[in-house]
Amino acid sequence: MAGALALVTGLTAPAHAGVTTAPAVIPDAPAVYGRAAYLLDASSGETLLDKDGTERMPIASLTKTMTAYVVLQTARPTDVVRISAEDVAYAEDGGGTTADLRPGDRLTVGELLYGLMLPSGADAAHALARTYGPGVRGFVARMNATARALGMNDTHYVNADGLPTPGGDGYSTARDQAVLAAKALRVPLIKEVAGTRRHDLDATREHRSYSWRNTNRLLGTPGAIGLKTGFTRAAGYCLAFAGESDGRMLVGILLDESVSSRRFSTAEALLSWGSTRQAA
Repeated sequence: MAGALALVTGLTAPAHAGVTTAPAVIPDAPAVYGRAAYLLDASSGETLLDKDGTERMPIASLTKTMTAYVVLQTARPTDVVRISAEDVAYAEDGGGTTADLRPGDRLTVGELLYGLMLPSGADAAHALARTYGPGVRGFVARMNATARALGMNDTHYVNADGLPTPGGDGYSTARDQAVLAAKALRVPLIKEVAGTRRHDLDATREHRSYSWRNTNRLLGTPGAIGLKTGFTRAAGYCLAFAGESDGRMLVGILLDESVSSRRFSTAEALLSWGSTRQAA
């Protein structure tokens, strides 16, 4: 991985709220400009890098990793979910990214996970939460119970998608999200979906055709295997990422980065750096 992971170039995006954060000063480690970062050796459970890893903050669409994980605790990939007008309106009214789902379409859980994770569809998140809560409120309660069971004691979810709510945002920490990422990537379907750059779905009598592209620009880099992007004004640019080399898996989290493209180059540099060292 060390030799293959080169810095991403040519990716640009506006800074978050015009704020420039100083890089983390960690001996031998790449510069980390985000507000919080965590790098975990998932194979050994050891921490390789921790920058304010226990600070609570909003995590935007990284929330959807827990949504996928909780859904697959009870649902089968072949189960069918009917998309409702409520699912579509929720994403549109909330200003969230969507999978462009159509009311009345019937899609399997497996296909909806692509709509959830690749374009980061808030409509897909709502459809899954509504179906497997039962009800969105019940599903969010399951998300929080799962967080407690995983030892994510500094995490609180308020919805299944990470959008801001009138009552306040949910929160988590870089460390808690790294714990979740390591656990979620042990689920074969989540790992497969998160590592897919594009997914096309032909039209049938059950649904129209769909084509979803992954928002994760880290994919395509040798060794990279996912996991999830996120952005809101409050959360900044976020990234849950992972890479494999020689049977070793590293997972990392970047929270509240001010420049979109820099989260990918930083993640790539951290994976390269982490693959060459042992846990302290």
